[in-house]
Amino acid sequence: MTVTGSTIPTSPPPSLLAPSPLAPSPLADILAAANRDLEAAEPVEIIRWGVERFGDKLTMATAFGPEGCVIIHHLAAIAPKTFVFNLETGYQFPETLLLRERIARRYGIEVSLEKPETTVSQYEALHGGPLHGRDPDRCCADRKIAVVRRVLTRFDAWMSGIRRDQSPDRAAAPVVGWDAKFGVVKISPLANWTKAMIWDLVVREDIPYNPLHDQGYVSIGCAPCTRALVIGEDERAGRWSGSVKTECGLHSRTH
Repeated sequence: MTVTGSTIPTSPPPSLLAPSPLAPSPLADILAAANRDLEAAEPVEIIRWGVERFGDKLTMATAFGPEGCVIIHHLAAIAPKTFVFNLETGYQFPETLLLRERIARRYGIEVSLEKPETTVSQYEALHGGPLHGRDPDRCCADRKIAVVRRVLTRFDAWMSGIRRDQSPDRAAAPVVGWDAKFGVVKISPLANWTKAMIWDLVVREDIPYNPLHDQGYVSIGCAPCTRALVIGEDERAGRWSGSVKTECGLHSRTH
């Protein structure tokens, strides 16, 4: 395959994708070249690159935000058999789970609900009640990060819907890079897009989205840790409100 003059092998040897703090060479050089070539590319081109390079070893994680719905919209035309999954922590809004059904009807893509090893009741019994209020980092680690780590052992690359303008922690996100946390390649087709660009496409293409967005919810995660915003607040202010936490840890660069 050729991307803007760079010849990219169709698939790297499995040994190149072994977990490492940094992408192993020559994969590091391949990813650096791809990131440069795709920096100004449209999301469709970036998604197509990921599909052509990784095939059925590419997956996508979505929380059913508008960004994830946009990527699913494109995947339906490019590679509808791509494995797409959602982290069903047990704490999600009913509206989020209903959106999964709407997406399945619209695109024929059934997003897999990947769950932790324990149910909510089992988990809370183990810890003397809910942890999301008193130890949200532990709750996210157990019910999100551990599940993603388990799923990604089956894949060489994953796509996410993060945008650089969402938060300072995401501002330096590459379009294509090595995810040291999970030991796979990470592709962010919407890294350079803005919220306005996302919603313009959602409206123009009538892409299904979570109705909670119409009620002031901007970033939607687990129900106990998400609230609607008031005018002037940062996009991530409604997550873990009242604490310094703004990320579940999936997209942070620390282990």
